[in-house]
Amino acid sequence: MRKIIHIDADSFFASVEMREDSSLVGKPIAVGGSSDRRGVIATSNYEARKFGVRSAMASSRALQQCSQLIILPPRFELYRAVSRQFHAIFRDFTELVEPLSLDEAYLDVSECEQFEGSATLIANEIRRRVREELRLTVSAGVAPNKFLAKIASDWNKPDGTFTIAPGDVAGFVVSLPVSKINGVGKVTAEKLKRLGVVTCGDLRHIPIEELAKRFGKYGPRLAELAQGIDHREVKTSRLRKSISVERTYPEDIATESVILEALGKILEELQGRFEKIAHQYQPSKRFIKVKFGDFTQTTLDEAIVDQTRDWLSPTDYQRLMLAGWQRKKMPVRLLGAGLRLEPRKREDADQLALFDSD
Repeated sequence: MRKIIHIDADSFFASVEMREDSSLVGKPIAVGGSSDRRGVIATSNYEARKFGVRSAMASSRALQQCSQLIILPPRFELYRAVSRQFHAIFRDFTELVEPLSLDEAYLDVSECEQFEGSATLIANEIRRRVREELRLTVSAGVAPNKFLAKIASDWNKPDGTFTIAPGDVAGFVVSLPVSKINGVGKVTAEKLKRLGVVTCGDLRHIPIEELAKRFGKYGPRLAELAQGIDHREVKTSRLRKSISVERTYPEDIATESVILEALGKILEELQGRFEKIAHQYQPSKRFIKVKFGDFTQTTLDEAIVDQTRDWLSPTDYQRLMLAGWQRKKMPVRLLGAGLRLEPRKREDADQLALFDSD
């Protein structure tokens, strides 16, 4: 039986900014892009959330929700430095740490002997040290697996711990809304609702064959999660599935020439990013994203069949981008381009790394 802790920092970016400038404490603040440059909110503190300010909300709308909102530009180098301090604390208890982002991680403390092996006491000690050493707060979820630990970390936010003991799993999961399952978005939740499924308890009554028919390979996974079963291990390294660059423009762009010029700059940055990981990954698809002025969006991708050709061929991306834009042929507020990735075979990676070092 594993002992998994999910740690999630409370309004991380905003909390770091309040720590750095105490005059911000008690005021509604957010970290994100400027409202006059079509920025979006990355995170907000709890004072701002009372007004309905949320992550991924347009900064202009956030200011409509809360006129006194203070929007600060992000300082990612600072946030990365603080994240490394989090991980230094985590590794005093276990080397099995799986980072999910700068502000959250899974820890497997099954073999930790501190606090007589109590995962709950370990989680509380981590919270205490973060509070005292870094002057920040984190919330912790403790459970026998990753699925439940992540849900539990959100139960007593902010600055709380919630534990789901092995003997409590069945009772906890039966009334859990299916919308809490990672991967169940609005579309999947609506499909499940049409089947009469609102909770995980409801989901248990749907035959696995029916779930597989309606949701493909995700169907059996849903059936397991509905019973609180998750066999995933905490992995200390994570594989990338894609790499991309997106740009939101201060004013809509509406002509083919301007769109292609903007795409060229995106591809330059994408190439620079990909070169840093090219020894580990091989592209399998190229894709583009277009968000129109009315906030609708479209994506297009295509398989990279000929691996001897330039993966970031401007001609191929231009063809995809124009095809995507012509679906509505409206002014555009955002463009993006990227690559779907697959891990390289070990021998290919070694050869490429050697070539790079030479």
